Amino acid sequence: MPALFTTEDAPTHRRLALWQDIVCDVFVQLDCKSDLGTAFHGAITSAQLGAVKCSVVSSSRQRVLRTPSRIARASEDFVLFALGRSGAGGVVQDGRETVIQPGEFAFYDTTRPYELRFNAEFTQTIFQVPRAMLHRRFAGTQGLTATTFTSDRPVQRLAWQFISGLSEIADKLDPDNAIRLADQAADLLAMAMSERLGGAALPASTHRSALLYRLKAHVLAHLPNPELGLTETAAALGISPRYVNSLLADEDTSFQRFVLAQRLERCKRDLASPAHAHRHIGEIAFAWGFNDLSHFGRVFRDHYGLSPRDWRQSRLPN
Repeated sequence: MPALFTTEDAPTHRRLALWQDIVCDVFVQLDCKSDLGTAFHGAITSAQLGAVKCSVVSSSRQRVLRTPSRIARASEDFVLFALGRSGAGGVVQDGRETVIQPGEFAFYDTTRPYELRFNAEFTQTIFQVPRAMLHRRFAGTQGLTATTFTSDRPVQRLAWQFISGLSEIADKLDPDNAIRLADQAADLLAMAMSERLGGAALPASTHRSALLYRLKAHVLAHLPNPELGLTETAAALGISPRYVNSLLADEDTSFQRFVLAQRLERCKRDLASPAHAHRHIGEIAFAWGFNDLSHFGRVFRDHYGLSPRDWRQSRLPN
């Protein structure tokens, strides 16, 4: 990502004040303190991925505070995931404290006070997610703030690798791919939180959210199967069909509507992609679990206002 800001070009006596200004602009309203005086330095790169922001921060010794007064004067509502790349950084929130080493990550919620402590030079990738976007996938995150996610768990390691890699190409992505990859990153983070909780007893709301995430993951993994059904899905999750629909009712949908919407969205995506321009419309529809081309054409038009053919023609170059 191109440099958004660096203190190198600023007068030495102004560097810390300028640093605080840019940190507040990129992330949320914060107080930054350092005893380095004119020796202080820092740089930030940043790219927007739909509703998500991916940044890389490199700087020197400092303390960063999100105070109650700052929160009261602001409306930011994000969860920030900090991925260690070099050096170490401490996170304090909700009565817990942890240290992020390279290859590890932790997160903090901007709606509550927190403190970040850096005792030496550091570089971190910061993945800023709207809290509502994350909570659609996994609620009850408050029990995991200021908790280290390490590389010894496979999904946690994959989440770190995926987001770190994403930060390297974030400014080169077209808007559609950026949004899709940000969604995949949020999915991985939700999986990592579920993995981190392991066998611990969950509050009812968190347990329900985790089940909903597992349900969606199962559906998405089996979308190409035209036999994907409510009864079989419920059995795979060890819950009743009624409970499956109860979980999806939290998002104003049902099993059948959710499956249909996901299949249509993937067909819509592939029909608009130059990479699939050589494929027949029916081939794409059947690949995502439809088994009746007339039905597919009818529901596609109902959802998007265009036939599959017209949609493809409107999106692909002549």
